[in-house]
Amino acid sequence: MTRIRACRTAAAALAVSLVLAACSGSDGDGDGDATSADPAAGAGIVSINGTEPQNPLIPTATNEVGGGDILDLLFAGLVRYETDGTVVNEVAESIETEDNQNFTITLAEGWTFSDGAPVTSSSFVDAWNYGALLSNAQNSSYFFEGIEGYSAEEDAELTGLEVVDDRTFTVRLSQPEFDFPQRLGYSAFYPLPESAFEDMEAFGENPVGNGPYQLAEEGAWEHNVQIDLVPNESYTGGTPAQNDGVRVVFYDNLDTAYNDLIAGNLDIMDEMPSSALGSFEEELGDRAVNQPAALNQSLSVPSYLPQLAGEAGLLRRQAISLAIDREQIAETIFSGAVTPAADFTVPSIEGFTPDVPGNDLVQYDPERAAELWAQAEAIEPWEGTLTISSNADGDHQAWIDAVANSIRNTLGIEAEFEAYPQFSEFLDARDNQEISGVFRAGWQADYPSLVNFLAPIYSTGAGSNDAFYSNPEFDDLMRQINAAESVEQANELVTQAQAILFEDLPGIPLWVENAVGGHSEAVDNVEFAWNRQVELPQVTKG
Repeated sequence: MTRIRACRTAAAALAVSLVLAACSGSDGDGDGDATSADPAAGAGIVSINGTEPQNPLIPTATNEVGGGDILDLLFAGLVRYETDGTVVNEVAESIETEDNQNFTITLAEGWTFSDGAPVTSSSFVDAWNYGALLSNAQNSSYFFEGIEGYSAEEDAELTGLEVVDDRTFTVRLSQPEFDFPQRLGYSAFYPLPESAFEDMEAFGENPVGNGPYQLAEEGAWEHNVQIDLVPNESYTGGTPAQNDGVRVVFYDNLDTAYNDLIAGNLDIMDEMPSSALGSFEEELGDRAVNQPAALNQSLSVPSYLPQLAGEAGLLRRQAISLAIDREQIAETIFSGAVTPAADFTVPSIEGFTPDVPGNDLVQYDPERAAELWAQAEAIEPWEGTLTISSNADGDHQAWIDAVANSIRNTLGIEAEFEAYPQFSEFLDARDNQEISGVFRAGWQADYPSLVNFLAPIYSTGAGSNDAFYSNPEFDDLMRQINAAESVEQANELVTQAQAILFEDLPGIPLWVENAVGGHSEAVDNVEFAWNRQVELPQVTKG
């Protein structure tokens, strides 16, 4: 799973105030069988490449890009993130607190779901309780951990939530968390209408949201092909649709999508195939996008693999990281569209520092890599092939082959790409612990904060902890970060937490990705946001 966005840092977002006043203007990798976009979809309908969602379109069930990008068009949260990452109110009229632990949230007037049902305090409280309940097995349940009453051990109600009236509810956290309001634009915190709870599975196929778009009709989601959205006329937020709708096309491969873009059969691409990275800026001219984003790529190391566990396993993980020539791969495969990683986060978020203890492990050092591998061999001989797993439909083979070659040439072992035909198949194998080697793990920020690159991925039991890593010292630092009194204090703790990750190496940082994409001549006002998502509501066509 992953995401991507635009050119400016998110410093303003991290300076979010304790009281967010009303300022939203409330008056207002691809799967599937598709091989070509349909230029006759509609004169004002904007088409973009996408991936088949792994799960039904339920906000708390979705933690991958294919579904997440669609949910962000169908739903609106209490706050939203502007193009540069600044946090502004959306459904919330105000979010007030005096101690960063007790919050009073007041909703703006006039919000409804696309079916006409009102958006009330219960729409949020009921949705959050559903998402947090253990037996509902929601991928994003981790995001409710800070709310009083949350349990990862048994079914429990979020006792920290209380409905005051239709437009007001309160939140009590287990401890003070200065950045709690900042997180509330993430999809896990979206509201749900009462109708969702009548049949959540059916709702996931035909979701009803309160965002700038709605499904074009029942059955508009044609699995593994495309999904059609039209403007939601009842939306009163700050990003109303300026076009006649959006068609997200699920492609077998990015080369096909790029050919459609060049031919004018696709309006926007939010990523580029490796075959075009050296030429797309020249071919598209001022319609090309290549700018920093809050997105990184790593190799995740499942903790259940015996050959990569224990003392010998740690030496091997270190050797593998040192054996990867990131600089050469960034230049030869990505034509400079990625920057070798310095740590587990990204430079575009405020507080980033390249000076993290242990990050020498991301430097290419073949001699040291061979020495560490030899030390591991003395403890326990290596057997078999090191596989690097990912989806075949996301244009990852070129760089994974390059990484495998670098490891093979440095360590003298067999290493190869293990391909899953579709992204959803890869995710299912990952979630079911069926992957027999390391695997690709991209991360697109949920909200503009350095800790978002750590807590959801490496905290014990977190929703995106796909390596099943656990370290009590790291978990304690995550709790301290949540209780920090300032961004500066939190970021100091982030550095300490990253030092632990470099000691344990549950993942191997590779590089930070730029937002690379482009658009056809048929559309205007195309912008990529801080996390690489395209600002689709503002795109005009025709």
